[in-house]
Amino acid sequence: MRPGRRPALGVDELRARLDAFARAYDRRHLGSDPLGIVRRFDRPEDLELVGLLAAGLAYGRVSSIRASLDSLLRVLGPRPGAFVEAYRPATDARRFEGFRHRFTSGRDVALLLHLVAQARAARGPSLETLFLEGDADPSSPTLESAMDRFGDALFGFDARPFLDGGRVPRRDGVRLLLPVPRNGSACKRHCLFLRWMVRPDDGLDLGLWSGVSPSRLVVPLDTHMERIAAALGWTRRRSPGWRMALEVTAALRNLDPEDPTRYDFPLSRLGILGIVRARGGRIRAGDVAAILDAAGGETRCETP
Repeated sequence: MRPGRRPALGVDELRARLDAFARAYDRRHLGSDPLGIVRRFDRPEDLELVGLLAAGLAYGRVSSIRASLDSLLRVLGPRPGAFVEAYRPATDARRFEGFRHRFTSGRDVALLLHLVAQARAARGPSLETLFLEGDADPSSPTLESAMDRFGDALFGFDARPFLDGGRVPRRDGVRLLLPVPRNGSACKRHCLFLRWMVRPDDGLDLGLWSGVSPSRLVVPLDTHMERIAAALGWTRRRSPGWRMALEVTAALRNLDPEDPTRYDFPLSRLGILGIVRARGGRIRAGDVAAILDAAGGETRCETP
């Protein structure tokens, strides 16, 4: 061992550190996440819809995301699911005309609601049915192909009167709300929505979809998780994208094969709450290790 090198932690020891950290950064920190707003609702049809909107808007500062979601909920009212069930795009779409969240316009949200309304009318009250129809191989290790097919199916519904011809173009703004893996991006928003739907209700995630195994989830890779994963040696890639998301998920699967994304919420707090700060676009491995040391005991984590 080189002088000053910290003793390496095995998988069990690192898992213990992360478990301790997760206990400290649990549902009490929902105020720092869009999921806290989703959790205001009780009915499954409302939770799923607001979850889809919250995940779709989850880019930029958390305060901005939450403000934008609150703005939409003032239109959708106390029963968002009922709003969509009765949705009439010819008249209701204009209620979103003043909305803007960075690259997402009110028209994009209005079109997404129109597509969701059709999906629910055709397949039942939950989007899980549509998702499962595209999950051709439930034995596959991740949901990559199912995510592609889910996007194809949802954006395959009739887009009129928003678009002549009824087809959603490949580069239409509404697709930013639910990106798909085949395009190569990390698909953070799509993965986040699935994490919320699929993971068991633990006070954070919602556990609404019982037909999908949490073991197949892919980590929602944003700037915070990308920096943390690099600091912990979970990826050597320099460009964020779908391949990096899979690589980080594989590292997390070593810690929990049945539930690889369960540390996503607490680890993301490191950056979101400013517990560790990036320097030159990177987080120092020693800073992350020190936080985990404090959460888990005296034996110190090795810094890569």
